[in-house]
Amino acid sequence: MSRTLPPGPEALYLSCHKLTLRQHAEQWLDSLDAQNYSARSLEGYRERLMPFVVWCEKRALLHAAQISLAVLESYQRHLRNYLRVNGQPLTSGGQSGRLSVIKLLWRWLLERHAILYDPAALLRLPRVETHLPAQVFSESETRQVLQSLDTEKPLELRNRAILELLWSTGIRRDELAKLMMADVDFTRGVIYVRRGKGSKDRVVPLGDSAREWLMRYMQEVRPRLAQRRDSGHLFLSQRGSGLGRSTLTQLAGVAIRETAHINKPGACHIFRHSMATQMLENGADTRHIQAILGHEKLETTQIYTRVAIKPLQEVHARTHPAETRHRERAAQQPESAAPDGATASPDRPQG
Repeated sequence: MSRTLPPGPEALYLSCHKLTLRQHAEQWLDSLDAQNYSARSLEGYRERLMPFVVWCEKRALLHAAQISLAVLESYQRHLRNYLRVNGQPLTSGGQSGRLSVIKLLWRWLLERHAILYDPAALLRLPRVETHLPAQVFSESETRQVLQSLDTEKPLELRNRAILELLWSTGIRRDELAKLMMADVDFTRGVIYVRRGKGSKDRVVPLGDSAREWLMRYMQEVRPRLAQRRDSGHLFLSQRGSGLGRSTLTQLAGVAIRETAHINKPGACHIFRHSMATQMLENGADTRHIQAILGHEKLETTQIYTRVAIKPLQEVHARTHPAETRHRERAAQQPESAAPDGATASPDRPQG
């Protein structure tokens, strides 16, 4: 009895040739889903890939075999001139992100013998510009935000615990939103980040101050929020469900600009930037910061070394001739009485 042989590359090519580019794209996304990619990653791939599919369909390019290097370069020029809803062009990183997804799809199509060659392999991605973090807080500004919250109010106590945790651990907004009760280990003083960016797990140190505020929130506020329903998330809404990304952005933005009156843009991520910059200024090793933040590449973490300029400021103040002359003149002035100042409020939870 003859055994049925699997189809060869030619048969696979002929069968796949009947599928449209849109169908290939959906199959690829389904394959990523089967490989246990996170919903957020799949959403990101879809958002970057489908505009290309639509662009091709408008030009009657319905099949993968119709896509040549010239077509891909034409789309690359389209991205360079594309304006977003706010009227701003795509950044080089945004352009590169969209083109990289196309490269991934075409490599997958080649592996499945859906195409005979991969034109995307010859496509050169735009050079991605490295930008500094938009804003960072000084240590005093960070404390100003934290201490501006009225922690006698239950929701503001919850928000204080959230912001303390963001500053202490440097975790991302999405990672904080997914934290469950079981992800906090007070005995070891750590937070377990499950399926962070790139679906990778990591363990992050939890500082004493954040731990104390978190314990107070869990003792005084969380039981009230969980009376009707408890989703198991660490931070709950008034309905007992986990907090959404937009809610976290809103509460952080309100604390920064409306409560603390600090005129800087940003929300949750500014605490991540600030934590990394402040630790580097205090002598932390870049590789330790990399491990805490969950960066895959050291180069990503090294961006913060360009923001952490405290050592440069100290050298400048100590050696620049204008500064040394200023100190000499100040030393010749009679000493004046120090101004009265209010004692800073304690930075630990009371009660």
